Amino acid sequence: MDYIIQYSIYVLILSVLLGVSSFKLYQKMGYKGWEAFVPFYNYYIILKEIAEPKWWVVFAYLPIVGPIMMTVFHLFLMKKFGRTTTAEKLLTVFLPFIYLAYTSYFQPNKVDRFAVDDEKAKKESFLGSITFAVVFATIIHAFITQPFAIPTGSMERTLLVGDFLFVNKWSYGYRMPMRPLALPFLQGTIFDSGKDANPKNDPKSYVDVVKLPYFRIGEFKKPKKNDIVVFNYPGDSVHTAIDRMDPYVKRCVAVGGDVLEMRAGRLYVNGQPEKLMGDAEVQHAYIIYTNNEIDINSLYKNLTYLPIVNSGQDSKIGQYYYQFQGLTDDLLAQIKQMPEFIKAEEVLDEKGKAQVEYYPRFAEDGDYLRDAAGEVVFSKKLNITNTIFPNNKPWNTDWYGPLTIPKKGDVITVTQENLPEYKKLITVYEGNILEFKGGKFYINGVQTDKYTVKQDYYFMMGDNRDASLDARFFGFVPETHIVGSPMFTWMSVQGVFDDGPKKIRWDRMFKATNTGEKDKTSYWWIAAAILILFFGWEFFVKLFKGKKEEE
Repeated sequence: MDYIIQYSIYVLILSVLLGVSSFKLYQKMGYKGWEAFVPFYNYYIILKEIAEPKWWVVFAYLPIVGPIMMTVFHLFLMKKFGRTTTAEKLLTVFLPFIYLAYTSYFQPNKVDRFAVDDEKAKKESFLGSITFAVVFATIIHAFITQPFAIPTGSMERTLLVGDFLFVNKWSYGYRMPMRPLALPFLQGTIFDSGKDANPKNDPKSYVDVVKLPYFRIGEFKKPKKNDIVVFNYPGDSVHTAIDRMDPYVKRCVAVGGDVLEMRAGRLYVNGQPEKLMGDAEVQHAYIIYTNNEIDINSLYKNLTYLPIVNSGQDSKIGQYYYQFQGLTDDLLAQIKQMPEFIKAEEVLDEKGKAQVEYYPRFAEDGDYLRDAAGEVVFSKKLNITNTIFPNNKPWNTDWYGPLTIPKKGDVITVTQENLPEYKKLITVYEGNILEFKGGKFYINGVQTDKYTVKQDYYFMMGDNRDASLDARFFGFVPETHIVGSPMFTWMSVQGVFDDGPKKIRWDRMFKATNTGEKDKTSYWWIAAAILILFFGWEFFVKLFKGKKEEE
């Protein structure tokens, strides 16, 4: 309800701006001046005057799409009054209500009809087609499905680096945009300015002043265990708008009420080993020892591209070693069959050793500050991104938990011990003020140590357990951050984001992503049919029209 109220206020403000700025223009077209203030009807009049489809008016008030269509309608209105020069069009685009007011109150209309020059009409018809193609694509992108690329190996071998996915935004109900004024097709920033090497200084693709609350429609189901889910990264420190935070894709391994634990790199939920879906290829980091150097290119050719993060030779024992970022049980078994293989050691963190990282200190020359032994000196400022959540537990990625995932309706008793676990949930995710004064907790100014959770939370992890920035670092994922689930892989290219040999992985294209099945069905024939229909529609129309005329 809050979303509808605030969005209605936003629409009313825009309507008032249009009414004030174009009051006399509407009178000159033969309408009442007050009609310029009426939402929807004001743009309906413009479309009526220029003989364009009246239903286009609905586009004017859609989030993301609205600013584009409003600009188009303003240009239509200015054209009605002869404002067609390049300078006048630019003023209409970048200073819409100011220039509309200037034209309305201080300038006589140049002409009261559209120009009839054929060449100019053809040019404007072409530009109009391009504009509405952009609008249509924006509607699909913003309201139905959105393309994502996999740039990191956190979900290998389930989702590969270089997979390009389409994500269904209606999987768990559609989350309405929270920043309605934004450039289409861009996530958070327009480009990397490189200014101060700080992404916070990059130009944003959205207007942060116009904010709308969280609102979801059509929520017929919620994420469940083993779903592959796309969500906005809760640890994003650059963007305050939830829907503009970086998109991540992980597997939902636990939901509200579950107790999660990692024992020696293996996941347990509610005390039971995780139940793997057919498409879940969990992997772990291993050091492989061999008696001879491995032919890496041959290894990639016979198996697949396997990132190696460290390699070398131990001259004392005459063995070579290779640390693989992540190997599935099947890949490890195949490597053990190589004639050079000696042994494999899984890379595991020490039990009870907390994984905590601090930011380094810098010298005046900008380099790292080092002590007498040449070691980097660290500050006391905690690097939250690379520190295990919560930061007061002796946990690491291999020995983690037990941790209970909160759910809507849970009553939390806040203590100093569990404050790192729940502080962000209470303050950031659910918008409360939490204070500790005189040995007592205060929530929104009221002394209490009890808090009732307002939404469901999830725990997301990558299948590549030893190479994944996941909920073990950034903590619970609230339902407000859920985007949707991958539908299918439409393109897969090796070597785009990694150092592997460059090739197109044809066997992965147009396959459903989130089925839970190992052998997924390919839907390339549907894609081919859609492309043929899209590009061949005009040909078939002309063909049948020609036959009809002959008859």
